[in-house]
Amino acid sequence: MASAETGETLLETPLAAWHVAQGAKMVPFAGYNMPVQYPLGIMGEHNWTRESAGLFDVSHMGQCFLIPEDGRYETAAAALEKLVPADVLSLKPGQQRYSQFLNVEGGILDDLMITRLGFSGHEHWIYLVVNAGCKVEDYRHLAAQLPKGVTLKIADNLALLALQGPKAVEAIAAHAPNLAELKFMTSTDLEIAGLWCHVSRTGYTGEDGVEISVKSEDVEKLANLLTGDPRIKPIGLGARDSLRLEAGLCLYGHDIDTTTSPVEADLRWSIQKRRREEGGFPGAERIQRELKEGPSRLRVGIQPEGRQPAREGTEIFAAGRKVGVITSGGFGPTAQGPVAMGYVETTFAKPETPVTLLVRGKELPARVVTMPFAPHRYFR
Repeated sequence: MASAETGETLLETPLAAWHVAQGAKMVPFAGYNMPVQYPLGIMGEHNWTRESAGLFDVSHMGQCFLIPEDGRYETAAAALEKLVPADVLSLKPGQQRYSQFLNVEGGILDDLMITRLGFSGHEHWIYLVVNAGCKVEDYRHLAAQLPKGVTLKIADNLALLALQGPKAVEAIAAHAPNLAELKFMTSTDLEIAGLWCHVSRTGYTGEDGVEISVKSEDVEKLANLLTGDPRIKPIGLGARDSLRLEAGLCLYGHDIDTTTSPVEADLRWSIQKRRREEGGFPGAERIQRELKEGPSRLRVGIQPEGRQPAREGTEIFAAGRKVGVITSGGFGPTAQGPVAMGYVETTFAKPETPVTLLVRGKELPARVVTMPFAPHRYFR
């Protein structure tokens, strides 16, 4: 379909008509026609997810598999480790890990989730979920870089739902009791109401919950099943953004990009010890140097005083000069005030450091704070 605002041709997820039927307001996002909010409104949807369970359509994300022709997981894992700084070789069946595709300068091409499948007979397959706006470039990058003997299989036939919130797992466990004990950053394959699903205990809100990969032709049936539970309501992109911001989670193209290293982005935790020491991934020299000496800038939380939010692009000042910029900002319903994140020179990155924000020509006092703004509640 074409966007009424821009005239660009928009793709649609398999749930596009379902969203409209639920009363969603649709907007262009990453080349797709997506729901930004439902009748409950962004604030109500945010709070509902924090208090109960919210269902997000994330089928615009890219899903693909790396398949080693020799049937050895190590073959696929070693190939992927040449592109990302995570320890992929040590993943156990069903285990998941967050990482980034890097360029030769150590900048981030995209961030992604990596899972070693645990389904019997497929333990040698690697499942990747990448960002919607980057997926075409990611697939090209993989196709060009993977060695002979490792096949890229793009899963355009799969949809993806995220069910998030403190009541998410208890609600879905009514249909799949085994999910109750699934740990954070692990996955399993099972049936929900007779539908094949790949379920990962992860998400993008800071809350407990799951992401569910399901066949495109089955996703509407699954969405109806889940939202038939009074604990679950559909949630749009507006609340998804405020939830992830309060959780201190990066949005690609805003908080991380091709100029940003994982160390600058405060993602050093995603680079395991062996990879820090051995390198062997793009930009390793820069990243190892920053790990040892510290980066020149660092992603931090920013808490503006008062009630006025500081949006993306807001300049940050300290010691009488510009020292950084806001990359994401808005009102945090759970935090009950404005919240933001951005980059500052490392000298000014210590929590409680006072800074000044230039918002619409006015100076606003703020301070550097430790993220997240709302506590993570993952099931570990």
